[in-house]
Amino acid sequence: MDAQTLLGLEKSDKPLQWSMGVDPALCNLSGVLFGGAALGAGIEVLEQATQRPVIWATAQYLQFAPRGSRLDLTVEIPVNGNSTSQARVIGRLGDTEVFTVLGACGDRDVPGEGRFADRPLVRRPDDSPERTFRQSIQNSINEHLEMRVAKGRAWDDLDGTPSPDGRCALWARMPGVDQMSASALAILGDWVPFGVGQALGMRAGGNSLDNTLRFVSSVPTNWVLLDIRVHSVHNGFAHGLVHQWAEDGTLLATASQTVMVRHWGEGKEVPHTR
Repeated sequence: MDAQTLLGLEKSDKPLQWSMGVDPALCNLSGVLFGGAALGAGIEVLEQATQRPVIWATAQYLQFAPRGSRLDLTVEIPVNGNSTSQARVIGRLGDTEVFTVLGACGDRDVPGEGRFADRPLVRRPDDSPERTFRQSIQNSINEHLEMRVAKGRAWDDLDGTPSPDGRCALWARMPGVDQMSASALAILGDWVPFGVGQALGMRAGGNSLDNTLRFVSSVPTNWVLLDIRVHSVHNGFAHGLVHQWAEDGTLLATASQTVMVRHWGEGKEVPHTR
């Protein structure tokens, strides 16, 4: 299965238009469209519309799309150059704009290559404990992901002591998805909210105001290491970054987010958090 099938994208008879249903497998724990799925859908239709691979794409989240609704996606291509295309996708629920994805697509044969980020030394997937959740994951995207904590604290260990470096790491995979395309990595990159609680040492998370994916390459890999780096938390907002690594150490992509920080306690659920 590829990401397009997972996302349930359908091409319209009209040019540059697609649609997608907000199925349970694309929702967060609160029953609304998962931000990474919105970005992934935008990336998939950008690549189909331009017939070029995505270089980067960013999503701005404006409204929540509830489970069971259906979105219309319209692509606009203001610039279609010799080697790159600049385009946007607008996702609407009826007349309401839910999200906008901006991006660039292209491929250039230019000498020179290198990867200079540092991959953390963490436990292998088989040696890492499964991630636990604060509530049932049924009818959510988490039901279709397998996640293991490569570096981080358990729920009961979040005692208010901040992390010394703001970093944590998850191993993640999507059983049944056999190609780590840019759209698949967009889904796996939406985990800065998890890192917020780990960085603060508090039972916290949040909902994303935006999400950006910068795609590097795709190689065969069973697991993807999500190297989560929270840079700051201030005035109720957090900024962070996720480096995504294949099991062989290849850098696949980077994802960055700004998060509206939310806190929760025993028996108190805050909407639209992870």
